[in-house]
Amino acid sequence: MTFSIVARSADGRALGVAVASKFLGAGAAVPAALADVGAVATQSYANLAYRPQALALLGTGVAATGTVAALIAADAGPVDHRQVGVVGTTGEGATFTGTACHDWAGGTAGDGFAIQGNMLAGPQVVDGMRAAWLANADQGRLAYRLLAALRAGDEAGGDRRGRQSAALLVVAKGMGYGGTSDVVVDLRVDDHPAPVTELARLLEMHTLYFERPDPATLLDLEGPVGAEVRERLAAAGHPAGPSLAELDAALASWAGIENLEERIVAGRIDPLVLDQLRR
Repeated sequence: MTFSIVARSADGRALGVAVASKFLGAGAAVPAALADVGAVATQSYANLAYRPQALALLGTGVAATGTVAALIAADAGPVDHRQVGVVGTTGEGATFTGTACHDWAGGTAGDGFAIQGNMLAGPQVVDGMRAAWLANADQGRLAYRLLAALRAGDEAGGDRRGRQSAALLVVAKGMGYGGTSDVVVDLRVDDHPAPVTELARLLEMHTLYFERPDPATLLDLEGPVGAEVRERLAAAGHPAGPSLAELDAALASWAGIENLEERIVAGRIDPLVLDQLRR
């Protein structure tokens, strides 16, 4: 009833899960991840205890394959109906599909990822996800690479019962909001006719509001750019005094109201922020 990918970024700093299903709010049940530890997806008669158990095992240095083996060995429930994928901070990912999972069911794993699904349109779903994951190796943002794999699975037929929910979870040490959280992305579409498409839309919004700016693109707040920013801030009800410090303060005040505070850099302006100001 679900297809998912658990994976880590090429540099090993980020870990995450992407999942879609004909199931209400799959994001509340399937994924879990802990920065500098690992990520897990539990599905098909999901045992939600797998989430803390897997992360605890990974945190003690158990590899993904050993973690999956331990989860299955300790499970007193219907193991033959279970499905789980695990990835750690190094090495191969691991996946398990019980023999009684509804067709089509299966998975694949490799260095830094594990893909699994059940009640799927066919093996092409998992195959398509793997191909998309590998093809996007140059994508530096794990959330977008995970989404590409999830979209490939959806386009290959996904859950054979239809579409309902999707979710994306990415963690990395100190890379969350304001640098005070490890949660980089946590987006859920709980009930929607095109959940993967909607998840992609939400990720684009998340990028605008919560990603930090690329230093190479920043514009100095001087000359014509500074004059335009002053004029537009004044029109928006945030007049700035003559100094650069006062301009910074007015811009930061406006940006805070517009939820763009993560993109503010003293003495400079992100082109994406300037674009929003122009609107």
